[in-house]
Amino acid sequence: MGIVTYLTRISGYILFRKFKSQYLKNIFEIVPGCVMISLITPYFVTGKIADLIALGFTILAAIRFSFLITLIIAIGSAGLLRYLLG
Repeated sequence: MGIVTYLTRISGYILFRKFKSQYLKNIFEIVPGCVMISLITPYFVTGKIADLIALGFTILAAIRFSFLITLIIAIGSAGLLRYLLG
């Protein structure tokens, strides 16, 4: 997921590098977060306790850390909690 998110971010810059619009730059800053949300949202509506706890860890990490560290914490906590809580 991290690689896909990173490729999503740089692909826009590569494709539109000749354009100097601030509007396009703002859109490209938002896209990786949208991709992450679209990948993880289905797990939050399942009602599984492991996924909901991992969501809490992810929100706390997003408040405190950068995107990459938040992504690592999100994936790691979800995997570990699913393993421990079944």
